[in-house]
Amino acid sequence: MEPSDHPALVAIAMLAARADGRVDPAERQPIDAFVARIGSPDVSRLAAQVEGGQLRVADLAARLSGGEARRLAYETALAVCNADGAAGPDELRFLDELRAALGLTAADVSELDRTARSLAGDPRPAAGAADASVADLILRQAILTGALEILPDRLANIAVLPLQLRLVYQIGQRHGQQLDARQVRDLAATLGLGAAAQAFEGVVMKVMGGVAGGLLGGLLGGATRVATGAAVTFAATYALGHVAEQYYAQGRKLSKAELKALFARFRDEAGTIYPRIQQQIQSEAGTLDMQKVLAMVHGR
Repeated sequence: MEPSDHPALVAIAMLAARADGRVDPAERQPIDAFVARIGSPDVSRLAAQVEGGQLRVADLAARLSGGEARRLAYETALAVCNADGAAGPDELRFLDELRAALGLTAADVSELDRTARSLAGDPRPAAGAADASVADLILRQAILTGALEILPDRLANIAVLPLQLRLVYQIGQRHGQQLDARQVRDLAATLGLGAAAQAFEGVVMKVMGGVAGGLLGGLLGGATRVATGAAVTFAATYALGHVAEQYYAQGRKLSKAELKALFARFRDEAGTIYPRIQQQIQSEAGTLDMQKVLAMVHGR
């Protein structure tokens, strides 16, 4: 992949987010993570061109330099389309159009498609999940989601949000709450989950010693991008878990303002913890594979 591929890749991801007519906050997460990894092209200009209908899939696909870039374009679009749940009819049509424009066959992407559909399933865990203290559960899940940011398999990003939602569901269960997926997603949406930039200023700027620019801003080196992604996701999962614990312990009576204030406090707390467990997150990433991640998503 060449640096000249970056604008087309980001534009394709943005088109994928708009494929169903709306951009869910969860769909921004894989885009933000991708931009942070490659360094930022002129994102605001690309966004304006996408919104104005000036960029088309076929034209963008034709700009890509080779097979690696074309496959990456499809993987990233697939991650975006499945980030807020299994891809719907409009998103599937977009992916088919993109696949054809990229010169990929259905066989070329069949394994990617199966993995994405499985990862985008219901976040509720299987019955009989092993018991553990809530604090330990939250920390373990925060470490796991942080580790997913380091995996070379880019589709691992899809698993982050389902695992975060599954954590909320598990905590609610412990407090006798009978939740469905929509209730869990509503709580996560209230806290801005999926908008990684929200956590960037509060945690990464502190933990990484002051990286210039926002998540969609400055040009970051490869190693720093991986570290910042893991820090952001660790902090978001840690804060979400502790907010959920207080929310359900208090009978779901906390206001949106109170929830957001708690999220900010626990996010900052995660910033003090991250340097101590950074090596553990890297070790965890070294032992994970996608099959294990799939089992975790589905509570096995």
